[in-house]
Amino acid sequence: MLVNGVNLNIRIIGSGAPAVVALHGFTGNMTTWSCFTKEAQQEYTVVTVDLLGHGGSDSPKEHGRYSVEHSANDIAVILDNLHIHHACWLGYSMGGRIALAAAAADPKICECLIIESASPGLKSRQEREERVRSDFALAKFIEEEGVEAFTNYWEQQPLFASQKQLPSETREHIRNQRLKNNAVGLANTLRAAGSGAQSPVHNLLSALKIPVLCIAGQEDRKYCSIAREMSNQLPNARVSIIPGAGHAPHLEKPEEFNKVVLGFLRECKNSSMQSLK
Repeated sequence: MLVNGVNLNIRIIGSGAPAVVALHGFTGNMTTWSCFTKEAQQEYTVVTVDLLGHGGSDSPKEHGRYSVEHSANDIAVILDNLHIHHACWLGYSMGGRIALAAAAADPKICECLIIESASPGLKSRQEREERVRSDFALAKFIEEEGVEAFTNYWEQQPLFASQKQLPSETREHIRNQRLKNNAVGLANTLRAAGSGAQSPVHNLLSALKIPVLCIAGQEDRKYCSIAREMSNQLPNARVSIIPGAGHAPHLEKPEEFNKVVLGFLRECKNSSMQSLK
């Protein structure tokens, strides 16, 4: 689909309302949601997207085009083009930051929000500047050494240590997702959509009154803490900590993840129907 001058790869599956738009993390693509969509499509319309620079979507050379704000607007335009006016936004990691930024900027576009292993950004300027320097160096590495060398490096990050326990088939799928990406797309995503480049939204959380579910894996202590902190700031939020999972509960514990997310969606749907009576 042509969106704001770029082609974004999308897939729509299932039927039912509210629609769920699912946003993957850095180096991923829409297939990361396959276990979720297989079950969710029985009740909901699920819209999956390859974010800019990932999967089958464009990888423009101008890195500013990859910003969180641009991506949030792209998703809003996609939903408008599809005549979807009531949607729940589901985002993992980078996709979660995009979903949260979209809802914080314009709560009307989100019926409810599910944030998995994501943050509202980095609070201090020093943290953001340090992260920007780190991300720019990593972007240069990707451009100079290529996607495979970067993938080999990325797979060894402590954040993904728990994924080494996954079945070999699942690990191979994740690796193939990463290898299919474009070096320009990944590098520019780091430059413009990293947590250092993103404008933090902490000060907007208290005004976000829609239902929010914050999910983290029990073994990912950093994001468990972030999830609880966000939940305390949001007026209508809850936290779900998935036992035995690390940074990617939807991949590491898909049955438990689906149970929590679909339960939350049903509650939101029932509450919405009650408010119309």
